[in-house]
Amino acid sequence: MHHSIEIENLSFTYPDGRPALRDVSLRIAPGEKVALAGPNGAGKSTLLLHLNGMSAGEGRLTVCGLTVEPKNFARLRAAVGLVFQNPDDQLFSPTVFDDVAFGPLYQGLDPAEVTRRVELALAAVRMTGYSRRVSHHLSVGEKKRIAIATVLSMQPEVLVLDEPTAGIDPRARRALINLLRDLPMTMLIASHDLRMANELCPRLVVMDEGRIVANGPTAELLKDRLLLEAHGLEGIV
Repeated sequence: MHHSIEIENLSFTYPDGRPALRDVSLRIAPGEKVALAGPNGAGKSTLLLHLNGMSAGEGRLTVCGLTVEPKNFARLRAAVGLVFQNPDDQLFSPTVFDDVAFGPLYQGLDPAEVTRRVELALAAVRMTGYSRRVSHHLSVGEKKRIAIATVLSMQPEVLVLDEPTAGIDPRARRALINLLRDLPMTMLIASHDLRMANELCPRLVVMDEGRIVANGPTAELLKDRLLLEAHGLEGIV
């Protein structure tokens, strides 16, 4: 079976010698939405950065049928849409249009196709009409949606999100959950928001100290109080 994401025995050590990932193996099927939970320092963000070559450890990774290695980085970064926790790390252009158009322009697409991609991406995140707005004048929730649009304009096969609901108010959170539910692509979502995970992702992967310590149906794992308590997740659901 072809998997959108296939990770085998991945380990990564920081330059200071501290291990961040320890023998991680994980497979995610096309169209599957998977939540990744664990305490701070568990290795969640480090794992996400390996999926398009932004970090490189030891092990075997295949994403969208491509081995994660330098010769495939350009194709991987189009296929894997990585949305950072802080949208200000993703938004740096004068206008929303320029931010969302950046990827397609970098791909060398013609102006008409770039505009079409921008319009489709903004419609997908329900931000039509924001093209000429200044990204840094938007609310955090609006910025999060625009950050997602910047990767949707690349038409990725996989969407990878780091703490998408962090720092936004309840109304923006609800809108974001509804948006992510409607997107048809494979997703891996690292989050402390276990209520969102329960609502959006049928499968939950729990990490702690660089290892996967649980992997199964979200609803079942969230009932396991001993598991949640042992890995710093109690009291969140």
